Amino acid sequence: MAASAHHPQTPAERLTARTIAAAWLLWLVGGLYIAGPVIGWLLAALVFADLYLGRKSIAIIPVTVWVWIAGMAAMLVILWIGHSNFALGAGQTIKSSIGWAKGWALIALFPLAGAVLDIRLSVLARAVCRLGIWTLVILPLFLIAPFIGLPETLWVSPLRAVGGPGPEYFATILYTIEPGAGTPRWQFFAPWSPAAGMVAVIYLFIAAQEKSLPWRLIGMTGFLAIALLSQSRLALVAIAVVAPIVWATARMDKGWLWWLGAAAVLLVGLFGLEIMAGIEKLASDFSSARADSSRVRAALGRIALERWENEAFWFGHGIVENGPHLVEYMPIGSHHSWYGLLFVKGLLGALALGVPLLLTLARLAWVARAGQVQRTGFALTLVLALYSFGENLEILAYLFWPALIVIGKALATPVAPRTPSDD
Repeated sequence: MAASAHHPQTPAERLTARTIAAAWLLWLVGGLYIAGPVIGWLLAALVFADLYLGRKSIAIIPVTVWVWIAGMAAMLVILWIGHSNFALGAGQTIKSSIGWAKGWALIALFPLAGAVLDIRLSVLARAVCRLGIWTLVILPLFLIAPFIGLPETLWVSPLRAVGGPGPEYFATILYTIEPGAGTPRWQFFAPWSPAAGMVAVIYLFIAAQEKSLPWRLIGMTGFLAIALLSQSRLALVAIAVVAPIVWATARMDKGWLWWLGAAAVLLVGLFGLEIMAGIEKLASDFSSARADSSRVRAALGRIALERWENEAFWFGHGIVENGPHLVEYMPIGSHHSWYGLLFVKGLLGALALGVPLLLTLARLAWVARAGQVQRTGFALTLVLALYSFGENLEILAYLFWPALIVIGKALATPVAPRTPSDD
């Protein structure tokens, strides 16, 4: 049984667990994009209440979480300066500030909640596994939908009226047809397929922390299926790369691992040229697996870098702009957090994300051998770092927020001798 079976769930645990488990229902009514920010600010209110009433001390907030708060607050100030530099007007500035509250702000609020509130990893893992059951139940519908004549999009929720980046965030989409190939591709409860792969990888790592073997297998199977069916190349890379890195990092104090590493270095020295050729071929195959997508991503990146450097080096352009026909009119800097940040928020915006992300990676790598929570937090931070080169993190924060809670908890968990408990 999960640890939560022996201890009543806290209000924060009930709020997060029920929201995670209800993801498919929220997807059905187009409410996921709204639920993420609402949960983030509600948890922030619980944090402020605990601090104000003296139930928790501000001293328990780790330095790294403060850096996240400072970085995401800086994003708002940079946004205002960028809007001022390009005279975008008060209306656009207010709209963009609301967008900040639904995106970048969450990347600080959820780690803060994880650090301060009593939210057990075991409760989050069980909620993810419950979602995994529903995923396996409705998976056949997604698989047969393209072949029995069901429409690609069932409906776009009227909740779209609250405002958002686009209709895909409020749409109930069963599948899409891959341009050129004519084959079906699935995005499940994400706005596009690679985002579904990202969320699946995150939930896979969280589900792996479930103590009950049947629940763990169900949860991991459900999200492994989503990772595969999303046909996201980056999801497969993340699964293949992150787990071994975390495994090795958590055992850095083991002498045999260093001997193993020495043997690996020797092999690299002996077969370096062959290994490099193999890596180059893998990279080429990776790009050619979806050549049009790779071409568009590369062009979007080039345009973003050129215009950032020449037009708005420090504070960026303030808002997203659509690219030319060459990139199918996609937003400049999309599909890449760093290109997007440089274009919209300049060098200072990129630093506002890069500094806390690097500090978190370094801190959690250092304490990964201390316990399950720290290892999971390190794994999830690695996934986010990897995906920052393939997605715009802030636009998907409403989906991957459980990872941010775990990261905050990992940063705040005292480093003690390894125990089987995750609490």
